[in-house]
Amino acid sequence: MHSAVPVILCLIVAGAAWAVPLRWWPERALDWLDAAGLAAYSVYGAAKALQFGIEPVSAVAAGVITGCIGGVIRDITAGVPSILMRHELYVTAALIAAASFISLTALHIPAPWPALVAAATGFLVRGAAIRWKLGLPPHRGR
Repeated sequence: MHSAVPVILCLIVAGAAWAVPLRWWPERALDWLDAAGLAAYSVYGAAKALQFGIEPVSAVAAGVITGCIGGVIRDITAGVPSILMRHELYVTAALIAAASFISLTALHIPAPWPALVAAATGFLVRGAAIRWKLGLPPHRGR
């Protein structure tokens, strides 16, 4: 990355989350902050991929990976089952955010609207999943 700002922002937020005792946080505050980060970084990853000349479908994939990897690292650090292994709408929210950004950008909607609308949409999907415990049905297997 050419700019250290996103990394510094993540370190500040992570340090604050680690330093503040859990009893001071509202019950689901970290879930909601994670939802905001998921949506924002899904858009950021997709936008960065487009800047490097990546094709739109691959840019969506880059956005999903960028958004979701933070949750995976959080879960590994916390020693809990990965969010990706649960049936919550998580990857779906990242996909919607990244795909919305790519679609709005392809329609030549001027910045910053594609990013704002896409991040808000991803946040709303993840927020609905948190609020109403929405999820995809599990694979039925054999």
